Amino acid sequence: MMRLIMRQTEEYEKLVRFFVENELEFDGDEEVDTDIVRCFEMVHGAEEHLVAAAVLAKREGRYIIDGIAVEPPYRKLKLGHMLLKKVIDTVKELGGSELYLVARAPGFFRANGFTAIDPVDAPNFFECKYCPQYQKSCHPEVMKLEIV
Repeated sequence: MMRLIMRQTEEYEKLVRFFVENELEFDGDEEVDTDIVRCFEMVHGAEEHLVAAAVLAKREGRYIIDGIAVEPPYRKLKLGHMLLKKVIDTVKELGGSELYLVARAPGFFRANGFTAIDPVDAPNFFECKYCPQYQKSCHPEVMKLEIV
């Protein structure tokens, strides 16, 4: 039986390294001020190997997923779904009614209730808009979830 633990962590920089290792375009040098709300990690085994993580943050007073990733060998275990549920539940607990993200895997988020927002109409709190690759070699979807 696989032993996985989900927990809150204060080790934001460790999660940033994890996101980079798992090919999220995440440099930590963001153009927009970000307030970290909660960081979550999932670890495996006695050595507590980091296998999944998510960061809930706020930009311009709005809740965003500032990063969410699962190591490839663990992706079929629904860990992304578990982390996403934890983030959504946290937003609810904090009184939030919407959650935003920039999706490199929009199908996953669409299957979880998120809808795409036209990039022209998207709020200005995503650093993608400032990236020279945006809408040239990189085509992420800005998405939003209405939380009820």
